[in-house]
Amino acid sequence: MLITHFYDPESSTLSYVVACQETGSCIIIDPVLDFDYASGTIHTQTADHLIAFIKESNFSLELILETHVHADHLTSAPYIRECLGGKIAIGKMITQVQTTFAEVFDEDSEFARDGSQFDQIFADGDSFQMGSIVCTAMHVPGHTPACMAYLLDDALFVGDTLFMPDAGTARCDFPGGDAHALFQSIQRLLALPEDTRIFVCHDYQPNDRKLAYETTVGEQRALNIHIGGDTQESDFVRMRETRDAELGMPALILPSLQLNMRAGLIPAAEETDRIFLKVPINRFGGISLNKLPKEKPSAQS
Repeated sequence: MLITHFYDPESSTLSYVVACQETGSCIIIDPVLDFDYASGTIHTQTADHLIAFIKESNFSLELILETHVHADHLTSAPYIRECLGGKIAIGKMITQVQTTFAEVFDEDSEFARDGSQFDQIFADGDSFQMGSIVCTAMHVPGHTPACMAYLLDDALFVGDTLFMPDAGTARCDFPGGDAHALFQSIQRLLALPEDTRIFVCHDYQPNDRKLAYETTVGEQRALNIHIGGDTQESDFVRMRETRDAELGMPALILPSLQLNMRAGLIPAAEETDRIFLKVPINRFGGISLNKLPKEKPSAQS
């Protein structure tokens, strides 16, 4: 099995191409679409690097795995599917995330809340093949209710559930997040054999260290600053909730959620053929809007 990482410094995201060298089949995990929020422009340079690598390697793309609905980057999964084929997959609890954020973004009935934007939905424990390699989907809620980890042979791709040991664990304060659930999910992952390799979705390079993306279950058990050693659930929850209360929102959370809950598909155009993303005011904090003057509605004819 060949694992190749691709790093997007703008969002500190790690995407992976995992290939079965025996058959040439491959999987992409958590690919990134470039988005400049200030100008509202989308680019594909980061995704094009993955596409070029797969073509040059003569790999055949089978699956594009999403570990969860990301709040810090847009997924390029549909663009990659158009270029290379393959199916887009996510965990079955995507329906809960879609229902939650359909309300946040005031989506109408045209937005499906049944996960049908994705080609394949995995339940906890589902097995699938990548060439000759057996893979298992693991439901690991906490950061979001739909988070999945994927065990490919001895390599575990954990999404945002765990970071490198010196960076800790994911936040749990987004709608549907739960620090108790995250603790239990992490315990399940750390019950795997200690030499299981762990590949993280983000590395924020604390203390300006060099990029790192691979660790092991054994290292996480011993050294993770949030969960290592004999950390008890009550202590973890207290730490996580205190820390989360001090964190700002990810810069791309609003556009990311709107596309990612659609499997990365661009929302339908308005009657003018223009495409818009919404910015719901004060859905994630802020002062009461009753304190601010508002535009008066136009007179009805």
